Amino acid sequence: AERQMMAARLKRCVVRRRDGPEQHGVAASCLRELRDKACGVLAIDKAREPITLVLAEDGTIVDDEDYFLCLPSNTKFVALAKDEKWSSKILDSGTSWLSESVDEVDSAAEKWKQLARQLKDDLSHIILMSEEDLQVLIDVPRSDLAEELAQSETKIQVLQDTLQQVLDRREEERQSRQLLELYLEALKTEDSILSKVAEPEAAPRKEMDVVDTGTSSTDTSATTVLSDQALAALKEKPAPELCLDSQDLELVLKEDTAALASALGWDKQKAEALQEACDQELSKRLKQVQTLRSLRSTSKGKKTLPWGDWPSSKRKK
Repeated sequence: AERQMMAARLKRCVVRRRDGPEQHGVAASCLRELRDKACGVLAIDKAREPITLVLAEDGTIVDDEDYFLCLPSNTKFVALAKDEKWSSKILDSGTSWLSESVDEVDSAAEKWKQLARQLKDDLSHIILMSEEDLQVLIDVPRSDLAEELAQSETKIQVLQDTLQQVLDRREEERQSRQLLELYLEALKTEDSILSKVAEPEAAPRKEMDVVDTGTSSTDTSATTVLSDQALAALKEKPAPELCLDSQDLELVLKEDTAALASALGWDKQKAEALQEACDQELSKRLKQVQTLRSLRSTSKGKKTLPWGDWPSSKRKK
């Protein structure tokens, strides 16, 4: 029983060096254990430690324990020794294994199959998916999704209803936040008008102070690591943190505030507010994942979430 409990806590991972095609499968319960095992199987010299683990897919640095626990099984990592840096160019140097996985999908395959396989490994990934990913799975024909997940169409109907509920809840949160922002903006405008009436001479001085600070100036040369799609969502959505997946939220948090403000054409204060909102949303999702896993671990004899117990309220858009 103790061995089974230990095995349940282990996460299967695949590790390789930055400049080598050889890959190794390891199982670890935490980031520290994964680093130690990676150094051993990859024969990394002690003088070149500590190593940095990054996602092979896009080079995201994995240094947070909660984020590591949320990654699916068989996630691929590149181990970078001291002074080494990840580069997307290594994909061109005979490392085609990065595009291969246990669930191999060729370039022409549909995206929904990849998303479905993530749910097959762990249903709590629903929380970490973007709105676009949720809609993709909702639109998949029920029979196709049932075949992919090896479940009955009745359970797939419940799953798609749950996905729709998550999507609807995020939309409601976005609308509520938008109304709150409009209300606060109206209060700010009203205060500004009252201030000008009460102190007509104070307005020019205040305006001059704002001009002198230069906080609204932007640097057009600043660059970000965010994709064009993510930047578009940040600009266009009233509550963009709700429609981004967790990986994009992580990138927004790691982005330099000044560079982010420049890329979006915002002032630094607004960019800081965006990063704070993304931080809160990512923390909330991680807590939800941990709660689901805690409930699952305490349930008796259940290895998956109770698909059939979820309520149904699918709404087509």
